[in-house]
Amino acid sequence: MKVQIIGIGLIGGSFALDIKSTFPESKIFGTDADEKNLEQAKELGIIDHPAAIEDVKNADVVIVAVPVDVATKLIIEVLDQVEEQCLVFDAGSTKSGLCKALATHSNRRNFLAAHPIAGTEFSGPEAAIPNLYRNKTNIICEVEKTAFKLQERALEIFQRLGMRIRYMDPVSHDRHIAYVSHLSHISSFMLGKTVLEKERNERDIFDLAGSGFASTVRLAKSSPAMWSPIFQENKENVLETLNEYINNLTHFKELLEKDDFREIYKEMQRTNHIKSILNGIN
Repeated sequence: MKVQIIGIGLIGGSFALDIKSTFPESKIFGTDADEKNLEQAKELGIIDHPAAIEDVKNADVVIVAVPVDVATKLIIEVLDQVEEQCLVFDAGSTKSGLCKALATHSNRRNFLAAHPIAGTEFSGPEAAIPNLYRNKTNIICEVEKTAFKLQERALEIFQRLGMRIRYMDPVSHDRHIAYVSHLSHISSFMLGKTVLEKERNERDIFDLAGSGFASTVRLAKSSPAMWSPIFQENKENVLETLNEYINNLTHFKELLEKDDFREIYKEMQRTNHIKSILNGIN
């Protein structure tokens, strides 16, 4: 199986590592806008060979793992060149705009819109890790628009990598992901910004920060090159979630101002229900 991965960072590189170990007969070809990333991926054994975009015509599987603002144009370019039996799937965090843009493409049946809910705050080839996708949910949109044989190939890859599959329409995907992923990144970035602005002494941050702060602000280390386009692509849903979040923060502030700690306790107690929802998530 010839697999060409476009974008050899955390997501693409981790796919490469797991496919190499799960499908030993596979050959991994890497494509990246940054030549240094390709060189590093080759040195680390993540890819077997570098490749150009036009080499997708020789691939059995093409994985597109690039920022969402360039993904649509790139996937169209890939679909223009692939052979009939080539599976193309992406790993982007937004789906509505992408699926609309590809709706009338002559090779739409070669494409599967996917979003594995996995990652870390790190980026680049050195961030790639084995088993990143094991026991993680992979959201698939508009599966019915993908050729059945290519669906089967994709599901075999996802299942052998240990993913859980969830089917969802693109509009619902973008709305739900704004709450469970995009908002948490914004919250983390803004918490980090607030602390940096108020705690000018970096040593104080290092000495006083506990595990709670470290875990909450962890996502603020994520790549702006990846996340800024995501917020742009999903602007409408992100604004809706932000408004609700700001309303809750304002309400909490008002309770503090009124010394209504009994109600604060109740609010926190009600929110503790999140533990039962998240129980078992890695």
